[in-house]
Amino acid sequence: MIDIVASGVLFDMDGTLVDSTAVVEATWTRFAEEHGIDPAEILAFSHGRQAISTIQRFLPDLDTDEQLRIAARLVDEESASTEGIAEIPGAAAFVERLLAAGVPVALVTSAPRDLAVGRMAAAGLTMPTAFVPSEDVEHGKPHPDGYLRGAALLGVDAADCVAFEDAPAGLESAIASGATTVVVGGHESDVTAGLHRVPGYDGITVTADGAAFRIRG
Repeated sequence: MIDIVASGVLFDMDGTLVDSTAVVEATWTRFAEEHGIDPAEILAFSHGRQAISTIQRFLPDLDTDEQLRIAARLVDEESASTEGIAEIPGAAAFVERLLAAGVPVALVTSAPRDLAVGRMAAAGLTMPTAFVPSEDVEHGKPHPDGYLRGAALLGVDAADCVAFEDAPAGLESAIASGATTVVVGGHESDVTAGLHRVPGYDGITVTADGAAFRIRG
């Protein structure tokens, strides 16, 4: 159950609004097999992070240009497939409720711009006007830069926002920004201790609360 008063809402994308598990796991599993790396280890690290961060972690001896080339190829592979992509339960309707109520909403994702736009469309989700893709931040998650930029685009202090996240790197990023952080789904670790949690968005209501908004469910 959640009962939060906030002035803005910040969303991660993959695993938070969009279920892209099949595409992501297939892409990174192929990469792992090509390079003799345990796929489980790659998937555990990569979720919620920019592709280049994962390449740098597992192929540190390559020069920067080669790392960037591999990262770009992986993003192209993911962009080419929308098979199995769907909304997290209730996500599309919840975003629409927020926008209809006049709540400032931003998308803060580790995905590049074109991949994010395509994936949101494939899942049937409205793209918020305020949008922070990977190209727009110097430091990706778990750094708080993306969420701080998202809040700035909304004209709201991050501490007055609620952030919805699902992955360790993203949760660390949201928490570090000062936003009230909600775990979406079942991930549990030290970083989730004491945080709000929702399995999905069905039944979450949005009402005005003075100059802010109350999100309950």
